[in-house]
Amino acid sequence: MPSNLSPLGALPARFRRARVLVVGYGDVGARVARLLAPRVRVLGLTRSAASTGSGGALGNGSAAFMLRGDLDAPASLRRLAGVATHVVHLAPPPGSGAGDTRTAALLQALARRTPPQALVYASTSGVYGDRAGAFIDETAPVHPGTARSARRVVAERLVRDFGQRAAVRTAVLRIPGIYAPDRPNGTPRARLLAGTPVLNADEDVFTNHIHADDLARACVLALWRAGPQRVINANDDSRLKMGDYFDMAADLYGLPRPPRIGLAEAPSHLSPERLSFMQESRRLDNTRLKRELRLRLRYPTPATGLLPKK
Repeated sequence: MPSNLSPLGALPARFRRARVLVVGYGDVGARVARLLAPRVRVLGLTRSAASTGSGGALGNGSAAFMLRGDLDAPASLRRLAGVATHVVHLAPPPGSGAGDTRTAALLQALARRTPPQALVYASTSGVYGDRAGAFIDETAPVHPGTARSARRVVAERLVRDFGQRAAVRTAVLRIPGIYAPDRPNGTPRARLLAGTPVLNADEDVFTNHIHADDLARACVLALWRAGPQRVINANDDSRLKMGDYFDMAADLYGLPRPPRIGLAEAPSHLSPERLSFMQESRRLDNTRLKRELRLRLRYPTPATGLLPKK
């Protein structure tokens, strides 16, 4: 595999003795694990007793060692203390409340013994809120417009404080919409088949994207290359309005383009959560992602990544 596609291709040998804990071992977590193994030891956190042990097969002759623990049951996380030199935290906050008790419980467990050298936290670009289509880099203040995003702001603060207090190099990746043809519900195909409408062009909002494979590579690179307490936008190069994204996907799949409606009509056609995404518009700058992490995007726009690999 060419070095520009292999995040660990040029790592010094000392890093290959790392033990990386993946918290939130879902689709992206499994992609992170596949990139890391077999060159480093990979541990995953699971709530299921049946999944513990060397059960996280990665399809490359390697397996992640699965540890049992529940972020909603802090006492179950005690064995995480000191087990990892690096951590990738992909678990979302709880679905309600003002804070993130899951991140707080994880960080408390990691602090009980020797803390990890580095921790990468997967946040959301929603922390910026609505910016009326403006370009946003990581220096922009957070201004979450939903309770969901506000909980992420709290989690980011917890991670940053942990890094400063425990001398851990932390990185926060602010992530937009994740897509991939081999990801569950990872493309707009089902929505297009359902005929779900999008906004008229004059009321439409800018949206941002990242392919799941590129996001996994960004997580791995951030473990080794991100500066201390660094925030990094993890998005591709596209500058698409939401309706244009769905039109492009429809054309790629040979499906009808979605109908267009006005914003005033949208509440009668869309769920509150989906509508919330149509009320925020911003364009993310990914200069840090490419300059500091030195990530070369495999899928610079959804046009190159929405179709299955041949």
